[in-house]
Formats: sequence, structure tokens, C-alpha cells
Amino acid sequence: MQPIENILPPIVNQRTKILIVGSMPSQKSLEKQHYYGNPRNHFWPMIGQILNVAIPEDYEQRIQLLLAHHIGLWDSIQSCERQGSLDATIKNEIPNNFEALFLRYPQIELVLFNGGKSFDVFRKRVGIETLNGRAYEKMPSTSPIPGKNIKTFEQKVMIWRCMEPYL
Repeated sequence: MQPIENILPPIVNQRTKILIVGSMPSQKSLEKQHYYGNPRNHFWPMIGQILNVAIPEDYEQRIQLLLAHHIGLWDSIQSCERQGSLDATIKNEIPNNFEALFLRYPQIELVLFNGGKSFDVFRKRVGIETLNGRAYEKMPSTSPIPGKNIKTFEQKVMIWRCMEPYL
């Protein structure tokens, strides 16, 4: 199996306070070169609910919306082997360099891990100590694929609202 490279750069700037960390983009997201590029993923509709805004169709406008609200995006995995797009099939993962990211952007206050795989890879391959005292939470996945801890869209939105004090 050929390794899959995560070609999406971190979406972060000097005003980012919240970093949302996914695991590895889906095949569709990698093809489009968009974070959360699968239209079935709950991420963008959830962000719209939390921020109380309409989510633009244009991807660059979506990114600007996140940055305007101090939200950044990245993934825990830089490369891995995977069949399809399911996190459950990920193996031989190599993590992204969070040490360098946090050195460059020390103002990040909250790290939200989008699903269990994102958190597990970070914990095992990067280390919680790399967060250097930042607040963090393992969040329910925004994936539309039912997992072991199935939550409705509304339940996910309520849990993800933990970011509101940082907006």
C-alpha cells in the first residue's frame, strides 16, 4: 500500500486562538485540496450553527471566515497508509510537526481534536506535553459515518460549543 501524503497546509495565523485538529483528510478532501471537502461532513454546517453565520460556498471565503473568528485547522497526520477514507483503516501514520507550529503560533489557547483518531495519533506520536498547558478536548467526530459514540448533529453542535469562550 502506497503512503498517502497530507497536502493540506495548516490554516493558522497570528490571531488564531482555537486550533481544530483532524486526523487525515478524506480522499475527496485531498482531491479538492479542501479541509472537510466532503459535502456530507458535518464540519461546515456545525461551524455555521456555532458562529450563527451562513457558510459561504467558496472555499477561500470559508477559510477567511474561520480565520476572522480566530479558528485554525490542521491534521494530526502528515502521511499514512489507508484504504478508502475511514480513520479505522489508517496505519503507519507519521504525525505533523506540532512543536514547530506551537513555537510559531504561541497564542493558540485551545486545541480541539476532531474525533478519536486525531486525538490518539497526537497523544501517541506527538505527546500531550507538546500542548504546553493549552486547553484541549477530544470532540465527537464531524464525520457523517456513524461511529461507536453516535451523536446527532444537534448533540455534536452542543458539545462543540465549548469553543465559544475563545471566539
